[in-house]
Amino acid sequence: MKNFIEELRWRGMIHDVMPGTEEYLSKQLTAGYIGFDPTAVSLHIGNLATIMLLKHLQLAGHKPIALVGGATGMIGDPSGRTAEREFLSEETLKRNQLGIKKQLEKFLDFHSGANAAEIVNNYDWFRNINFLEFLREAGKHLTVNYMMAKESVKKRLEVGLTFTEFSYQLLQGFDFYYLYKHKNVRLQMGGSDQWGNITAGTELIRRKDGGEAFALTAPLITKSDGTKFGKSEGGNVWLDASLTSPYQFYQFWLNVSDEDASRLIRVYTLLDKVSIETLEAEHAQAPHTRVLQKALAKEVTSMVHSEEEYEKAVEASEILFGKGTTETLQSLDENTLLAVFEGVPQVEIKKEALQTDIASFLSSHTQSLIFSSKGEARRMVSGGGVSINKVKIENADEAMNVELLQDKYLIVQKGRRNYYLVRVV
Repeated sequence: MKNFIEELRWRGMIHDVMPGTEEYLSKQLTAGYIGFDPTAVSLHIGNLATIMLLKHLQLAGHKPIALVGGATGMIGDPSGRTAEREFLSEETLKRNQLGIKKQLEKFLDFHSGANAAEIVNNYDWFRNINFLEFLREAGKHLTVNYMMAKESVKKRLEVGLTFTEFSYQLLQGFDFYYLYKHKNVRLQMGGSDQWGNITAGTELIRRKDGGEAFALTAPLITKSDGTKFGKSEGGNVWLDASLTSPYQFYQFWLNVSDEDASRLIRVYTLLDKVSIETLEAEHAQAPHTRVLQKALAKEVTSMVHSEEEYEKAVEASEILFGKGTTETLQSLDENTLLAVFEGVPQVEIKKEALQTDIASFLSSHTQSLIFSSKGEARRMVSGGGVSINKVKIENADEAMNVELLQDKYLIVQKGRRNYYLVRVV
C-alpha cells in the first residue's frame, strides 16, 4: 500500500498526527473520515484542502468516509469563531446537505470495492438518541476539565461560550465513537483547528470501549502574508459554479502569488513530486510566465469543474488580450461575460439608441464614454481600430446592425486594450 503519511508529509499537509498512526495505516486497510457541517449550500476551497486528505487516503488504498453534519450543523462548531453562529432552519440545512453531498461525489470514488468511499449523515444516529441517553452514553466519559482545556473552548471563554457550543466537541466525539463501532473507522482528519474536537473522539473511544483510534490534522491554508486563504474580493471562492463561475475560479488560482503557488500546488493537486519540482525549476527560470500558477489553475479548475470548463475559462481570459473570437464571446454565459469585463468602463443605454449609425452610437449615444465626437470615432474606425463584439467595424456611417450578447450587452473594443461594456435596457 502507498504510504499515506509520507505522501502528506512531502506535500506539507500534516500539522499534527497522533503517534502510531503511520504504523497502523501501513499494516491494514483503514477507514478514515472528515466531517463537513452544512453551514452553506456549497463547500469552498478551504474545504477542498480537507477533501484532498480523503482523496489521498483513498489513493493510498484506504477507505474514505465523508460525514455531512446534519445534526452538528444545527449547533455550529465554535472552533476558530469569535461569536456564536446563527442557527439555520431545518429546511436550509437539508438544502445545504444535498448540495454538499453532490459536490463530494465529484472527488471520491464510490465504486472501488473494499475502499469505496461513503457519505454518512450524523443526523441518522443522533435523531434516535434522547438527551438523557446521550448524557449517559457520552457525557459520563469526558470531564469538564478535559473539555475546558481545548483551545477552541479557551479562546472563547473571555467573550462567552454557550453550553450549546461547549457541547459541540462531545457531539463530534460521539460521531467518531459511533463510526468506530458501526463502520470500523479508526482515523479522523480535519484542519488544525479541529485537533481538540478530534482527540475528544479518540479519548471517548478509549474510555468508553478501551479502543484505539487516531487523529491527523492539516495546516489551515493561509497566504504568505498570514491572511486567510480562500477568499476573493467578492467573498468565499465556492465550488458551486453558480456561486463562483469557472472563469472566476480559474482566475483566482491564476493570480495567486509566486510565494503561495509552490505550496498550493502541493495541497490542491495530485501532481507528483517530480512533476511539481520540474514546474518549480521552470518557473524559477522565468517567473513572468507564471508556469506554476497556470499549472495550478488548470489542475484545480479541471478537477472541480471539468476540463471543458477549464478550456472555456482559458478562452474567456484571452478575450481581454485580443485573442478571443466572436464565437468565444457569444458562447459566454452572462455571469462569465460580466466577470471577464468586470473592471472595464460601462454605460447603460436605451434600446432606441441602437437605431442610429455606428459613429453616433460610439459617441453621443453612449454618453461620449467611448469617443467624444463622431469625427474621432470615424478616424479610429477608418484606421481599423474599432470592434463591436469582436467584429471589426469597416464603415462608421453604416447603421448599427449588431447582435446583442445575452440579448442585452455589447462589447466595444477601441485599440488593442481598451474595452467598454454597453448594457442595453
